[in-house]
Amino acid sequence: MKKFSFLLVLSMLLFTACKKDHVDATNTKTLQSSINDMTSSLSTIKQIKFNEALYILKTFGVEAEGDVEELKALGKLIDGKKVPEILRLADEVAQKNGIEWASTSPPSLGEMNIFGDDKAKETDANDVKANSLSIVTKPTGDDGNGAPTAIQIVPRLVDAAGNPVSFTGAGLEATLEVFSNGVKLSTAKNLMQDNNFKGFNLKFSSIPAAKVVDNKIDITVSVKTTAKTFKMSKIGLDVNPSALKIPAPPKTDSTAVKQDPNASIDTNNPTAIPTTPTDPNAASTTPAAPKQPSADPKNTVSKFLSSVNSQNLKAAYETSSNPSWGSYESFSNPTSGFGSVKNVSVKNITTNASNPSSASVNATYDVTDKNGKTTSLKVTFGLKNVNGDWKISSYKINP
Repeated sequence: MKKFSFLLVLSMLLFTACKKDHVDATNTKTLQSSINDMTSSLSTIKQIKFNEALYILKTFGVEAEGDVEELKALGKLIDGKKVPEILRLADEVAQKNGIEWASTSPPSLGEMNIFGDDKAKETDANDVKANSLSIVTKPTGDDGNGAPTAIQIVPRLVDAAGNPVSFTGAGLEATLEVFSNGVKLSTAKNLMQDNNFKGFNLKFSSIPAAKVVDNKIDITVSVKTTAKTFKMSKIGLDVNPSALKIPAPPKTDSTAVKQDPNASIDTNNPTAIPTTPTDPNAASTTPAAPKQPSADPKNTVSKFLSSVNSQNLKAAYETSSNPSWGSYESFSNPTSGFGSVKNVSVKNITTNASNPSSASVNATYDVTDKNGKTTSLKVTFGLKNVNGDWKISSYKINP
């Protein structure tokens, strides 16, 4: 009898020991099994909050398309983590995305299941009965000139008569997609817990100016209930072009020296200038000395700024040899390039440093764009000697 009791206790200990207390994301099966093990050790309320946390992380904590890829991405995110760590991570993601959810608050999202069980249950708060989705948009913010800096986009689930549907305690996945001329610019997600949902605040500064056509965007909002996904679009919404995202000119190190891949390095003196091996059979030749520029490098910068001011962008582009500016079409782009400049008012230009092959010039000037917005700039221009002429090779905006 004692032997039987001992074996029974031992088997129970072994069973308990096999249950995992952390996520095993080796594959989808081990992911689900380990999460089930972790859930079973929690109280009923904690189980619900843990499932909500997993849903928050799967929906907002990873970037992936489709349930399968989202699960894989979620597995990588939480692999090896225990329940407290997952709850803390979900709190961080909820706060970052402006979602009114906390691991310490009462259950609020209905019944969540990250493994795709969408069948309606008797108490499923996400089984919202609605006829369609409506969208209200409103410009918000002020750029200082009376123009908006964002659009507030508020979706509402409505009945057949167009009246808002009343519901609470849901966790409906709401998705905003932004397009211009058929090209998707961005996607955002949030949780719609009731029909007082605040919606999305679409900041113009998050939209790349170069991808917006005719200063207009299109939006599509979808809200997923248990039984159906509702969608609604609005076409041709105006944006404030001066508030759109314009990337800063890339920084180029004009002092960087290109090294010949065939050059040999003296291991006893690694700081010495590498030498390139020569063919012993080749005739000895003395390379011609590069033509020395006769003009002050600041004259090139002055010509560049003068050409931009007069909107002679072809002449401005010809003063440069800067790969970061790309083609002339990119350089003169009216939205993201120098084509957006109306005039330039130069305050000061000084040559900072110069040698026969490179130079540095500092310039202080005001730039007014075609919307009338003026910006004061302090710029360091890097220049290089190209066949005896100074060409702008880098452009750095200083604080």
